[in-house]
Amino acid sequence: MSALSIEHLSIGLPKGADRAFAVEDISFAIEKGEILCVVGESGSGKSMTANALMGLLPPGVTVKSGRAMFEARDILRLPEAEKQALRGERIAMIFQEPMTALNPLMRIGEQIAEVFAAHDRFSQQERRDKALNLIREVGLPDPEKIIRAYPFQLSGGQRQRAMIAMALALEPKLLIADEPTTALDVTTQAQILKLILDLRERHGMAVMFITHDFGVVAEIADQVIVMREGRVVERGSAASVLTDPQHDYTRRLLDAIPTGKLPPARAPRDVPALEIKGLRKVYRTGGGFFRPVREVRAVDDVSLTVGRGEVLGLVGESGSGKSTLGRTAVRLVTPDGGQVLVGGTDLAALSEEELRRQRHKVQMVFQDPYASLNPRQRIMGALTDGPITKGVPKAQAQARAKELLEIVGLGADAASRFPHEFSGGQRQRIGIARALAMDPELIIADEAVSALDVSIQAQVLDLLRDLRERFDLSILFITHDLRVAAQLCDRIAVMQKGKLVEIGTVHDIFLNPQQDYTRQLLAAVPGADWAKAGAA
Repeated sequence: MSALSIEHLSIGLPKGADRAFAVEDISFAIEKGEILCVVGESGSGKSMTANALMGLLPPGVTVKSGRAMFEARDILRLPEAEKQALRGERIAMIFQEPMTALNPLMRIGEQIAEVFAAHDRFSQQERRDKALNLIREVGLPDPEKIIRAYPFQLSGGQRQRAMIAMALALEPKLLIADEPTTALDVTTQAQILKLILDLRERHGMAVMFITHDFGVVAEIADQVIVMREGRVVERGSAASVLTDPQHDYTRRLLDAIPTGKLPPARAPRDVPALEIKGLRKVYRTGGGFFRPVREVRAVDDVSLTVGRGEVLGLVGESGSGKSTLGRTAVRLVTPDGGQVLVGGTDLAALSEEELRRQRHKVQMVFQDPYASLNPRQRIMGALTDGPITKGVPKAQAQARAKELLEIVGLGADAASRFPHEFSGGQRQRIGIARALAMDPELIIADEAVSALDVSIQAQVLDLLRDLRERFDLSILFITHDLRVAAQLCDRIAVMQKGKLVEIGTVHDIFLNPQQDYTRQLLAAVPGADWAKAGAA
Protein backbone atom coordinates (compact mmCIF):
# COMPACT_ATOMS: atom_id res chain seq x y z
CA MET A 1 0.00 0.00 0.00
CA SER A 2 1.30 3.47 -0.92
CA ALA A 3 2.17 5.98 1.77
CA LEU A 4 0.48 8.67 -0.36
CA SER A 5 -1.60 8.40 -3.51
CA ILE A 6 -2.58 11.52 -5.48
CA GLU A 7 -5.32 10.93 -8.05
CA HIS A 8 -6.32 13.41 -10.80
CA LEU A 9 -5.53 16.48 -8.70
CA SER A 10 -6.39 19.90 -10.16
CA ILE A 11 -5.75 23.18 -8.30
CA GLY A 12 -7.44 26.31 -9.66
CA LEU A 13 -5.88 29.76 -9.75
CA PRO A 14 -7.86 33.00 -9.22
CA LYS A 15 -9.28 34.96 -12.17
CA GLY A 16 -6.67 37.06 -13.94
CA ALA A 17 -3.83 34.58 -13.42
CA ASP A 18 -1.64 33.61 -16.38
CA ARG A 19 -3.37 30.22 -16.55
CA ALA A 20 -6.51 28.56 -15.16
CA PHE A 21 -4.82 25.82 -13.11
CA ALA A 22 -1.73 25.79 -10.93
CA VAL A 23 -1.88 21.99 -11.15
CA GLU A 24 -3.96 20.14 -13.72
CA ASP A 25 -5.00 16.48 -13.52
CA ILE A 26 -1.85 15.05 -11.96
CA SER A 27 -1.55 11.58 -10.44
CA PHE A 28 1.35 9.89 -8.65
CA ALA A 29 2.09 7.72 -5.62
CA ILE A 30 4.87 7.54 -3.04
CA GLU A 31 5.61 4.15 -1.53
CA LYS A 32 6.57 3.67 2.13
CA GLY A 33 10.28 4.37 2.68
CA GLU A 34 10.63 5.85 -0.84
CA ILE A 35 12.07 9.23 -1.89
CA LEU A 36 10.16 10.79 -4.77
CA CYS A 37 11.76 13.88 -6.30
CA VAL A 38 9.37 16.37 -7.93
CA VAL A 39 11.36 18.43 -10.44
CA GLY A 40 10.41 21.53 -12.39
CA GLU A 41 10.97 25.25 -12.83
CA SER A 42 9.26 28.01 -10.87
CA GLY A 43 5.56 28.01 -11.73
CA SER A 44 5.47 24.31 -12.57
CA GLY A 45 3.06 23.61 -9.69
CA LYS A 46 5.34 21.46 -7.55
CA SER A 47 5.15 23.66 -4.42
CA MET A 48 1.40 24.21 -4.90
CA THR A 49 0.96 20.43 -4.80
CA ALA A 50 2.84 20.26 -1.50
CA ASN A 51 0.89 23.19 -0.03
CA ALA A 52 -2.40 21.54 -1.00
CA LEU A 53 -1.37 18.37 0.87
CA MET A 54 -0.60 20.44 3.98
CA GLY A 55 -3.74 22.58 3.69
CA LEU A 56 -1.63 25.70 3.17
CA LEU A 57 -2.91 27.00 -0.17
CA PRO A 58 -2.97 30.82 -0.43
CA PRO A 59 -6.30 32.72 -0.61
CA GLY A 60 -8.06 32.34 -3.96
CA VAL A 61 -6.25 29.10 -4.83
CA THR A 62 -8.48 26.07 -4.38
CA VAL A 63 -8.56 22.33 -5.04
CA LYS A 64 -10.98 21.88 -7.95
CA SER A 65 -10.94 18.10 -8.28
CA GLY A 66 -9.10 14.93 -7.38
CA ARG A 67 -8.06 13.41 -4.08
CA ALA A 68 -4.96 12.64 -2.01
CA MET A 69 -5.22 9.38 -0.09
CA PHE A 70 -3.13 9.08 3.06
CA GLU A 71 -3.82 6.39 5.66
CA ALA A 72 -7.19 5.60 3.98
CA ARG A 73 -8.35 9.24 4.18
CA ASP A 74 -8.63 11.94 1.53
CA ILE A 75 -6.56 14.62 3.27
CA LEU A 76 -7.75 17.32 0.86
CA ARG A 77 -11.31 17.04 2.19
CA LEU A 78 -10.65 16.81 5.92
CA PRO A 79 -12.16 19.37 8.33
CA GLU A 80 -9.65 21.99 9.49
CA ALA A 81 -9.40 20.50 12.98
CA GLU A 82 -8.39 17.12 11.54
CA LYS A 83 -5.88 18.79 9.18
CA GLN A 84 -4.26 20.51 12.15
CA ALA A 85 -4.03 17.20 14.01
CA LEU A 86 -2.45 15.60 10.93
CA ARG A 87 0.14 18.33 10.33
CA GLY A 88 3.34 17.67 12.19
CA GLU A 89 2.17 14.36 13.63
CA ARG A 90 1.61 12.26 10.47
CA ILE A 91 2.76 14.61 7.69
CA ALA A 92 5.50 17.21 8.18
CA MET A 93 7.04 19.82 5.90
CA ILE A 94 10.46 21.44 5.58
CA PHE A 95 10.19 24.83 3.91
CA GLN A 96 12.65 26.38 1.46
CA GLU A 97 13.56 29.45 3.51
CA PRO A 98 14.04 28.68 7.20
CA MET A 99 14.31 32.35 8.20
CA THR A 100 10.72 32.95 7.11
CA ALA A 101 9.51 29.66 8.65
CA LEU A 102 11.17 30.12 12.04
CA ASN A 103 9.95 32.63 14.62
CA PRO A 104 12.79 35.17 15.02
CA LEU A 105 11.73 35.95 18.61
CA MET A 106 11.73 32.37 19.93
CA ARG A 107 14.71 30.26 20.91
CA ILE A 108 15.33 27.14 18.80
CA GLY A 109 14.54 24.76 21.67
CA GLU A 110 11.23 26.50 22.36
CA GLN A 111 10.21 26.23 18.70
CA ILE A 112 10.91 22.49 18.60
CA ALA A 113 9.13 21.97 21.94
CA GLU A 114 6.16 23.94 20.58
CA VAL A 115 5.45 21.06 18.17
CA PHE A 116 4.88 18.75 21.17
CA ALA A 117 2.79 21.41 22.93
CA ALA A 118 0.56 21.92 19.88
CA HIS A 119 -0.33 18.23 20.00
CA ASP A 120 -0.53 18.17 23.80
CA ARG A 121 2.34 15.74 24.22
CA PHE A 122 4.61 15.30 27.27
CA SER A 123 5.45 17.52 30.21
CA GLN A 124 7.46 20.74 29.87
CA GLN A 125 10.70 19.04 30.96
CA GLU A 126 10.11 16.07 28.64
CA ARG A 127 9.56 18.47 25.74
CA ARG A 128 12.90 20.15 26.42
CA ASP A 129 14.69 16.79 26.72
CA LYS A 130 13.19 15.56 23.45
CA ALA A 131 14.06 18.85 21.73
CA LEU A 132 17.66 18.40 22.87
CA ASN A 133 17.72 14.83 21.53
CA LEU A 134 16.36 15.99 18.17
CA ILE A 135 19.02 18.72 17.99
CA ARG A 136 21.62 15.99 18.50
CA GLU A 137 19.97 13.70 15.93
CA VAL A 138 20.11 16.28 13.13
CA GLY A 139 23.78 16.95 13.84
CA LEU A 140 23.69 20.49 15.20
CA PRO A 141 26.89 21.41 17.04
CA ASP A 142 26.98 22.18 20.77
CA PRO A 143 23.32 21.19 21.45
CA GLU A 144 23.23 22.81 24.92
CA LYS A 145 24.00 26.21 23.34
CA ILE A 146 21.93 25.71 20.19
CA ILE A 147 18.78 24.94 22.19
CA ARG A 148 18.99 28.45 23.71
CA ALA A 149 20.01 30.23 20.48
CA TYR A 150 17.78 32.43 18.33
CA PRO A 151 17.48 31.78 14.56
CA PHE A 152 19.62 34.80 13.60
CA GLN A 153 22.51 33.31 15.59
CA LEU A 154 22.64 30.21 13.36
CA SER A 155 24.00 29.76 9.84
CA GLY A 156 21.70 28.86 6.95
CA GLY A 157 22.55 25.17 7.19
CA GLN A 158 22.04 25.14 10.96
CA ARG A 159 18.64 26.82 10.60
CA GLN A 160 17.64 24.20 8.04
CA ARG A 161 18.69 21.44 10.45
CA ALA A 162 16.55 23.07 13.14
CA MET A 163 13.60 23.04 10.71
CA ILE A 164 14.22 19.33 10.05
CA ALA A 165 14.28 18.69 13.83
CA MET A 166 10.87 20.36 14.12
CA ALA A 167 9.52 18.31 11.21
CA LEU A 168 10.76 15.05 12.77
CA ALA A 169 9.55 15.81 16.30
CA LEU A 170 6.51 13.52 16.14
CA GLU A 171 8.06 10.97 13.73
CA PRO A 172 5.75 11.58 10.75
CA LYS A 173 5.11 8.93 8.10
CA LEU A 174 5.43 11.40 5.23
CA LEU A 175 8.02 14.19 5.00
CA ILE A 176 7.57 16.93 2.38
CA ALA A 177 10.78 18.84 1.67
CA ASP A 178 10.24 21.97 -0.47
CA GLU A 179 13.60 23.01 -1.97
CA PRO A 180 15.33 22.63 1.43
CA THR A 181 18.88 22.82 0.02
CA THR A 182 18.52 25.44 -2.76
CA ALA A 183 20.37 28.32 -1.09
CA LEU A 184 22.86 26.23 0.92
CA ASP A 185 26.56 25.80 0.18
CA VAL A 186 27.65 22.48 -1.31
CA THR A 187 29.06 20.91 1.87
CA THR A 188 26.01 21.87 3.94
CA GLN A 189 23.78 20.68 1.08
CA ALA A 190 25.58 17.34 1.06
CA GLN A 191 25.15 17.03 4.85
CA ILE A 192 21.40 17.79 4.64
CA LEU A 193 20.90 15.25 1.84
CA LYS A 194 22.81 12.59 3.81
CA LEU A 195 20.76 13.47 6.90
CA ILE A 196 17.49 12.96 4.99
CA LEU A 197 18.72 9.62 3.64
CA ASP A 198 19.75 8.52 7.15
CA LEU A 199 16.43 9.60 8.66
CA ARG A 200 14.54 7.77 5.92
CA GLU A 201 16.40 4.59 6.88
CA ARG A 202 15.96 5.05 10.63
CA HIS A 203 12.31 6.13 10.62
CA GLY A 204 11.04 4.41 7.46
CA MET A 205 9.51 7.68 6.22
CA ALA A 206 8.26 8.34 2.72
CA VAL A 207 9.79 11.56 1.38
CA MET A 208 8.43 13.95 -1.25
CA PHE A 209 11.45 16.07 -2.18
CA ILE A 210 10.80 19.15 -4.34
CA THR A 211 13.81 20.49 -6.26
CA HIS A 212 14.96 22.03 -9.52
CA ASP A 213 18.47 20.53 -9.23
CA PHE A 214 19.07 17.24 -11.02
CA GLY A 215 22.30 16.90 -9.04
CA VAL A 216 20.12 16.45 -5.94
CA VAL A 217 17.96 13.96 -7.87
CA ALA A 218 21.07 11.91 -8.71
CA GLU A 219 22.07 11.91 -5.05
CA ILE A 220 18.88 10.81 -3.27
CA ALA A 221 15.91 9.99 -5.53
CA ASP A 222 14.32 6.59 -6.00
CA GLN A 223 11.59 7.87 -8.33
CA VAL A 224 11.22 11.15 -10.25
CA ILE A 225 8.32 13.11 -11.73
CA VAL A 226 8.97 16.16 -13.90
CA MET A 227 6.35 18.93 -13.89
CA ARG A 228 5.81 21.75 -16.34
CA GLU A 229 3.08 24.40 -16.16
CA GLY A 230 1.00 22.29 -13.78
CA ARG A 231 1.25 18.98 -15.61
CA VAL A 232 3.40 15.87 -15.18
CA VAL A 233 5.42 15.50 -18.39
CA GLU A 234 7.71 12.64 -17.36
CA ARG A 235 8.00 10.03 -14.64
CA GLY A 236 10.21 7.06 -13.89
CA SER A 237 13.11 5.80 -11.81
CA ALA A 238 15.90 8.27 -11.11
CA ALA A 239 18.33 6.25 -13.22
CA SER A 240 16.04 6.15 -16.28
CA VAL A 241 15.12 9.86 -16.16
CA LEU A 242 18.75 10.97 -15.70
CA THR A 243 20.24 8.73 -18.38
CA ASP A 244 17.41 8.38 -20.89
CA PRO A 245 14.93 11.28 -20.62
CA GLN A 246 11.94 10.93 -22.93
CA HIS A 247 10.47 14.44 -22.95
CA ASP A 248 12.09 17.47 -24.62
CA TYR A 249 11.47 19.58 -21.51
CA THR A 250 13.36 17.12 -19.30
CA ARG A 251 16.24 17.11 -21.78
CA ARG A 252 16.32 20.92 -21.72
CA LEU A 253 16.46 20.95 -17.92
CA LEU A 254 19.31 18.46 -17.98
CA ASP A 255 21.17 20.43 -20.66
CA ALA A 256 20.93 23.61 -18.55
CA ILE A 257 22.77 22.05 -15.61
CA PRO A 258 26.40 23.14 -15.17
CA THR A 259 28.53 20.04 -15.79
CA GLY A 260 32.16 19.08 -15.25
CA LYS A 261 33.12 20.56 -18.63
CA LEU A 262 35.46 23.54 -18.26
CA PRO A 263 35.46 26.46 -20.74
CA PRO A 264 38.73 27.39 -22.49
CA ALA A 265 41.16 29.31 -20.28
CA ARG A 266 41.45 33.07 -20.91
CA ALA A 267 44.72 34.95 -20.80
CA PRO A 268 45.01 36.99 -17.57
CA ARG A 269 45.04 40.82 -17.68
CA ASP A 270 47.67 42.75 -15.74
CA VAL A 271 45.58 45.90 -15.19
CA PRO A 272 43.76 45.58 -11.83
CA ALA A 273 40.12 46.63 -11.45
CA LEU A 274 40.11 45.69 -7.75
CA GLU A 275 42.98 45.21 -5.33
CA ILE A 276 42.27 43.98 -1.81
CA LYS A 277 45.26 44.15 0.53
CA GLY A 278 45.35 42.73 4.07
CA LEU A 279 41.58 43.14 4.53
CA ARG A 280 40.24 42.40 8.02
CA LYS A 281 36.76 42.42 9.54
CA VAL A 282 36.00 41.13 13.04
CA TYR A 283 32.51 40.83 14.53
CA ARG A 284 32.20 40.92 18.32
CA THR A 285 29.05 39.96 20.22
CA GLY A 286 28.16 39.30 23.84
CA GLY A 287 30.22 40.49 26.78
CA GLY A 288 29.07 41.78 30.14
CA PHE A 289 28.60 40.13 33.52
CA PHE A 290 29.94 36.55 33.44
CA ARG A 291 29.65 36.48 29.62
CA PRO A 292 32.75 36.31 27.44
CA VAL A 293 32.95 38.34 24.25
CA ARG A 294 32.38 36.16 21.17
CA GLU A 295 34.74 37.13 18.38
CA VAL A 296 34.36 36.02 14.74
CA ARG A 297 37.10 36.86 12.26
CA ALA A 298 34.85 37.11 9.20
CA VAL A 299 37.69 38.34 6.94
CA ASP A 300 41.16 37.58 8.22
CA ASP A 301 44.05 39.31 6.39
CA VAL A 302 42.82 38.58 2.84
CA SER A 303 44.62 39.89 -0.24
CA LEU A 304 43.50 39.34 -3.85
CA THR A 305 43.24 41.10 -7.21
CA VAL A 306 40.55 41.17 -9.90
CA GLY A 307 41.96 42.14 -13.29
CA ARG A 308 40.26 44.41 -15.82
CA GLY A 309 37.73 42.32 -17.75
CA GLU A 310 38.26 39.32 -15.42
CA VAL A 311 35.64 37.29 -13.56
CA LEU A 312 37.03 36.06 -10.24
CA GLY A 313 34.91 33.48 -8.44
CA LEU A 314 34.85 33.60 -4.64
CA VAL A 315 33.66 30.28 -3.19
CA GLY A 316 33.32 28.76 0.26
CA GLU A 317 30.83 27.48 2.79
CA SER A 318 28.35 29.60 4.75
CA GLY A 319 30.36 31.53 7.32
CA SER A 320 33.55 31.47 5.23
CA GLY A 321 33.51 35.28 4.94
CA LYS A 322 32.94 35.57 1.19
CA SER A 323 29.80 37.75 1.41
CA THR A 324 31.40 39.92 4.11
CA LEU A 325 34.38 40.45 1.82
CA GLY A 326 32.05 41.44 -1.04
CA ARG A 327 30.06 43.84 1.15
CA THR A 328 33.29 45.32 2.51
CA ALA A 329 34.49 45.97 -1.04
CA VAL A 330 31.30 48.01 -1.66
CA ARG A 331 31.65 49.61 1.80
CA LEU A 332 28.26 48.31 2.93
CA VAL A 333 30.44 46.97 5.74
CA THR A 334 33.31 49.07 7.14
CA PRO A 335 36.54 47.05 7.41
CA ASP A 336 38.69 46.98 10.55
CA GLY A 337 41.87 47.14 8.52
CA GLY A 338 43.40 46.78 5.07
CA GLN A 339 42.82 48.44 1.71
CA VAL A 340 40.15 48.15 -1.01
CA LEU A 341 41.61 49.78 -4.11
CA VAL A 342 39.32 50.47 -7.09
CA GLY A 343 40.95 52.46 -9.87
CA GLY A 344 43.73 53.33 -7.44
CA THR A 345 41.30 54.81 -4.86
CA ASP A 346 41.21 53.17 -1.42
CA LEU A 347 37.47 52.95 -0.67
CA ALA A 348 38.21 51.65 2.82
CA ALA A 349 39.88 54.95 3.78
CA LEU A 350 37.28 57.36 2.39
CA SER A 351 35.00 59.55 4.50
CA GLU A 352 31.23 59.13 4.02
CA GLU A 353 31.08 62.23 1.80
CA GLU A 354 33.99 61.10 -0.39
CA LEU A 355 32.55 57.59 -0.52
CA ARG A 356 29.26 58.88 -1.96
CA ARG A 357 31.20 60.43 -4.87
CA GLN A 358 33.19 57.25 -5.52
CA ARG A 359 30.58 54.57 -4.79
CA HIS A 360 29.42 54.33 -8.42
CA LYS A 361 32.74 52.62 -9.23
CA VAL A 362 31.61 49.40 -7.51
CA GLN A 363 28.05 48.11 -7.82
CA MET A 364 26.40 45.04 -6.33
CA VAL A 365 23.91 42.47 -7.62
CA PHE A 366 22.24 40.85 -4.62
CA GLN A 367 21.16 37.26 -4.03
CA ASP A 368 17.46 37.88 -3.60
CA PRO A 369 15.93 39.69 -6.60
CA TYR A 370 12.60 39.95 -4.73
CA ALA A 371 14.02 41.84 -1.75
CA SER A 372 16.49 44.07 -3.63
CA LEU A 373 13.87 46.02 -5.63
CA ASN A 374 11.40 48.50 -4.15
CA PRO A 375 7.95 46.93 -4.78
CA ARG A 376 6.31 50.39 -4.98
CA GLN A 377 8.72 51.85 -7.52
CA ARG A 378 8.54 51.37 -11.27
CA ILE A 379 11.58 49.87 -12.95
CA MET A 380 12.46 53.18 -14.60
CA GLY A 381 12.88 54.77 -11.17
CA ALA A 382 15.00 51.86 -9.91
CA LEU A 383 17.38 52.29 -12.86
CA THR A 384 17.57 56.09 -12.91
CA ASP A 385 17.67 57.14 -9.23
CA GLY A 386 21.40 56.38 -8.92
CA PRO A 387 22.59 58.11 -12.12
CA ILE A 388 20.38 61.18 -11.46
CA THR A 389 21.80 61.44 -7.93
CA LYS A 390 25.27 61.28 -9.49
CA GLY A 391 24.39 64.28 -11.71
CA VAL A 392 23.31 62.63 -14.97
CA PRO A 393 20.45 64.59 -16.64
CA LYS A 394 17.07 62.87 -16.24
CA ALA A 395 16.42 62.42 -19.97
CA GLN A 396 19.89 60.92 -20.49
CA ALA A 397 19.45 58.56 -17.51
CA GLN A 398 16.06 57.39 -18.82
CA ALA A 399 17.42 56.79 -22.32
CA ARG A 400 20.29 54.78 -20.82
CA ALA A 401 17.85 52.77 -18.66
CA LYS A 402 15.82 51.77 -21.73
CA GLU A 403 19.01 50.84 -23.58
CA LEU A 404 20.15 48.66 -20.67
CA LEU A 405 16.77 46.92 -20.44
CA GLU A 406 17.17 46.00 -24.11
CA ILE A 407 20.71 44.78 -23.48
CA VAL A 408 19.65 42.48 -20.59
CA GLY A 409 16.86 41.03 -22.74
CA LEU A 410 13.74 42.59 -21.19
CA GLY A 411 12.92 45.35 -23.67
CA ALA A 412 12.40 49.06 -23.06
CA ASP A 413 8.69 48.53 -22.28
CA ALA A 414 9.70 46.95 -18.96
CA ALA A 415 10.60 50.41 -17.63
CA SER A 416 6.97 51.31 -16.92
CA ARG A 417 6.18 48.15 -14.94
CA PHE A 418 6.50 47.22 -11.25
CA PRO A 419 8.76 44.45 -9.83
CA HIS A 420 5.84 42.12 -9.00
CA GLU A 421 5.09 41.85 -12.73
CA PHE A 422 8.36 39.99 -13.34
CA SER A 423 9.65 36.50 -12.58
CA GLY A 424 12.69 35.92 -10.35
CA GLY A 425 15.04 35.59 -13.34
CA GLN A 426 13.68 38.76 -14.91
CA ARG A 427 14.11 40.66 -11.63
CA GLN A 428 17.71 39.52 -11.49
CA ARG A 429 18.22 40.93 -15.00
CA ILE A 430 16.78 44.22 -13.71
CA GLY A 431 19.26 44.08 -10.80
CA ILE A 432 22.09 43.65 -13.29
CA ALA A 433 20.80 46.55 -15.42
CA ARG A 434 20.58 48.75 -12.30
CA ALA A 435 24.21 47.98 -11.47
CA LEU A 436 25.31 48.76 -15.06
CA ALA A 437 23.41 52.07 -15.03
CA MET A 438 26.08 53.51 -12.73
CA ASP A 439 28.87 52.73 -15.27
CA PRO A 440 30.88 50.82 -12.64
CA GLU A 441 34.46 49.63 -12.92
CA LEU A 442 33.55 46.48 -10.98
CA ILE A 443 30.40 44.50 -10.28
CA ILE A 444 30.11 42.28 -7.21
CA ALA A 445 27.53 39.53 -7.75
CA ASP A 446 26.68 38.02 -4.36
CA GLU A 447 25.06 34.58 -4.98
CA ALA A 448 23.24 36.24 -7.90
CA VAL A 449 22.00 32.96 -9.43
CA SER A 450 21.75 30.64 -6.41
CA ALA A 451 17.98 31.05 -5.95
CA LEU A 452 17.13 30.65 -9.66
CA ASP A 453 15.96 27.59 -11.61
CA VAL A 454 18.73 25.88 -13.59
CA SER A 455 17.39 27.04 -16.98
CA ILE A 456 17.02 30.67 -15.76
CA GLN A 457 20.42 30.37 -14.08
CA ALA A 458 21.96 29.36 -17.41
CA GLN A 459 20.37 32.40 -19.11
CA VAL A 460 21.71 34.82 -16.46
CA LEU A 461 25.21 33.28 -16.74
CA ASP A 462 25.04 33.72 -20.54
CA LEU A 463 24.01 37.35 -19.99
CA LEU A 464 26.94 38.00 -17.61
CA ARG A 465 29.36 36.46 -20.14
CA ASP A 466 27.96 38.68 -22.88
CA LEU A 467 28.17 41.80 -20.69
CA ARG A 468 31.75 41.00 -19.71
CA GLU A 469 32.71 40.91 -23.42
CA ARG A 470 30.60 43.93 -24.38
CA PHE A 471 31.70 46.31 -21.60
CA ASP A 472 35.07 44.76 -20.66
CA LEU A 473 33.41 44.28 -17.27
CA SER A 474 35.22 43.08 -14.15
CA ILE A 475 33.17 40.85 -11.84
CA LEU A 476 33.75 39.45 -8.36
CA PHE A 477 31.35 36.49 -8.52
CA ILE A 478 30.46 35.13 -5.07
CA THR A 479 28.91 31.67 -5.11
CA HIS A 480 28.68 28.44 -3.15
CA ASP A 481 28.29 26.36 -6.33
CA LEU A 482 31.61 25.39 -7.87
CA ARG A 483 29.84 24.11 -10.99
CA VAL A 484 28.45 27.61 -11.63
CA ALA A 485 31.82 29.23 -10.91
CA ALA A 486 33.47 26.95 -13.48
CA GLN A 487 31.09 28.09 -16.24
CA LEU A 488 31.70 31.82 -15.82
CA CYS A 489 34.95 32.53 -13.97
CA ASP A 490 38.54 32.90 -15.15
CA ARG A 491 40.01 32.24 -11.70
CA ILE A 492 38.60 30.93 -8.44
CA ALA A 493 39.51 32.00 -4.89
CA VAL A 494 38.53 29.62 -2.08
CA MET A 495 37.75 30.99 1.40
CA GLN A 496 37.45 29.10 4.68
CA LYS A 497 36.74 30.65 8.09
CA GLY A 498 37.71 34.13 6.93
CA LYS A 499 40.99 33.14 5.27
CA LEU A 500 41.94 32.75 1.63
CA VAL A 501 43.13 29.13 1.38
CA GLU A 502 43.64 28.75 -2.37
CA ILE A 503 43.47 30.78 -5.56
CA GLY A 504 44.11 29.73 -9.15
CA THR A 505 42.69 29.31 -12.62
CA VAL A 506 39.47 27.33 -13.00
CA HIS A 507 41.45 24.48 -14.55
CA ASP A 508 43.94 24.46 -11.65
CA ILE A 509 41.23 24.45 -8.99
CA PHE A 510 39.12 21.75 -10.64
CA LEU A 511 41.81 19.48 -12.04
CA ASN A 512 44.63 19.96 -9.55
CA PRO A 513 43.38 21.41 -6.23
CA GLN A 514 46.18 21.93 -3.72
CA GLN A 515 44.20 22.12 -0.46
CA ASP A 516 42.14 19.42 1.27
CA TYR A 517 39.33 21.92 1.83
CA THR A 518 39.05 22.61 -1.92
CA ARG A 519 38.95 18.88 -2.59
CA GLN A 520 36.17 18.52 0.00
CA LEU A 521 34.13 21.27 -1.71
CA LEU A 522 34.50 19.55 -5.08
CA ALA A 523 33.55 16.15 -3.64
CA ALA A 524 30.47 17.59 -1.91
CA VAL A 525 28.77 18.86 -5.11
CA PRO A 526 25.44 16.97 -5.31
CA GLY A 527 25.49 14.43 -8.13
CA ALA A 528 29.20 15.04 -8.77
CA ASP A 529 29.77 11.48 -10.02
CA TRP A 530 26.76 11.68 -12.34
CA ALA A 531 27.89 15.09 -13.66
CA LYS A 532 31.38 13.74 -14.37
CA ALA A 533 29.89 10.81 -16.27
CA GLY A 534 27.78 13.23 -18.31
CA ALA A 535 30.79 15.40 -19.09
CA ALA A 536 32.95 12.47 -20.19
